Amino acid sequence: MQTTERKVEIKPINCSHYIGGKYVESKSGKTFKNINPATEEVLGVVAEGGREDVNEAVEVARTALKGEWGNMPVRKRSAIIRKIGDLILERKQELATLETLDTGKPIWLSNSVDIERAAYNFHFFADYMTTVGNESYQQDDIAIHYSVRRPVGVVGLINPWNLPLLLMTWKLAPALAAGNTVVMKPSEVTPMTATVLAQICTDAGVPEGVVNMVHGFGNTGAALTSHDDVDAIAFTGETVTGSAIMKSAAPTLKKLSFELGGKNPNVIFADANLDDVIETTLKSSFINQGEVCLCGSRIYVERAIYDEFLERFVAKTKELKVGDPFAEDTKVGALVSEEHYNKVLSYLAIAKEEGGTFLTGGKKADMEKGFYVEPTIITGLGRDSRCVREEIFGPVVTVLPFDTEEEVMEQVNDTHYGLSASLWTGDVKRAARLSAQIEAGMVWVNTWFLRDLRTPFGGAKRSGIGREGGAHSFDFYSEITNVTLKL
Repeated sequence: MQTTERKVEIKPINCSHYIGGKYVESKSGKTFKNINPATEEVLGVVAEGGREDVNEAVEVARTALKGEWGNMPVRKRSAIIRKIGDLILERKQELATLETLDTGKPIWLSNSVDIERAAYNFHFFADYMTTVGNESYQQDDIAIHYSVRRPVGVVGLINPWNLPLLLMTWKLAPALAAGNTVVMKPSEVTPMTATVLAQICTDAGVPEGVVNMVHGFGNTGAALTSHDDVDAIAFTGETVTGSAIMKSAAPTLKKLSFELGGKNPNVIFADANLDDVIETTLKSSFINQGEVCLCGSRIYVERAIYDEFLERFVAKTKELKVGDPFAEDTKVGALVSEEHYNKVLSYLAIAKEEGGTFLTGGKKADMEKGFYVEPTIITGLGRDSRCVREEIFGPVVTVLPFDTEEEVMEQVNDTHYGLSASLWTGDVKRAARLSAQIEAGMVWVNTWFLRDLRTPFGGAKRSGIGREGGAHSFDFYSEITNVTLKL
């Protein structure tokens, strides 16, 4: 399944912090290596931030908050935010290449999803911010009550490695639209596109000090989340880290927005259009190497079509080419890091111990170097299996049969997670009935990953706190004051 390697024309970059509109090195002088997961080669060095660097970034952001940005006319700020999206598209090839070098994902995916959606996040909120209104109520002839918005303040944005640019812009765009200043902390595993994004913001006209960035590890993030002068934290990542951030932020009662892990069910009834099911389930299982929090890694299939589904799903999965992310025919690239690669392989070993049957994959891919795992379909596991219950976050899915609605709904909700679910059926009444029963923040019926940025996005249970998207994002990044005017 190995594909031919292609040369990359755009060179990787060394990554410095971005504070006050300038690239700066760590005060400690510390750096760490950035590794290409597809080749295991060193891409460059990254500044390792500490508390002093975070303190400087927060201080600069606080000063900038008192400047022109928060008081800038809405249409002027909207034009700058739109320009950020435009500049992302102008540098699309460069950003897509850096994203693929950092993450190991196929270049076609970086081009068609990551960079396009990153730009659209800014274009969407540039438009949306000009339409936001506030509440007003007249209390007979006694008083008029109305609300006014102001920026929440200095916001820390902490992002994961799976969709680095897309998810950072998903937070940065509404934060800027609401007039906040920010300190970004990208994943230490994927630092390059965030480094470029910081400069793009300045090039688009964002005043110096409004957008800042500090690279580093968990201690860097902890310095940000515990900082007395940071007003809010928006975080996307794993549930354990979310819990640690809550503890860190608790003494100062920061506003928190969390989009955390998921172990999402994909429920397929016999009356579904199986052609659509197979096509979409391939994506919801293995796109981005399964490193998407929304992937449907728990597949439940009604017994009447269980064998047919498996036959067709296995055949299509075996056609997926694993290999060089810069080859156009590659469908599955490398996992993001050696640490994560070893984690995924450990779950494959667990599945074998638990008596699982591997219909595809089950091992590392046949590549000379790099962190590649074959797309893996596992059957024969019980509902209490660790591989069924725990988030693997790789190209690994489990498939279980079911007989009744009641049976499958019990299994669907038998989890600490509640991010998303997919439901496949030709029965509209069943779709509405079961969607209301699923304990998740989002339910897709006869589709997957179809988003409208106006709608609420987020998880239930241990999959998150709060919602993002449209008014939900704007409410998080704003403070609302109610004014009562006595008549």
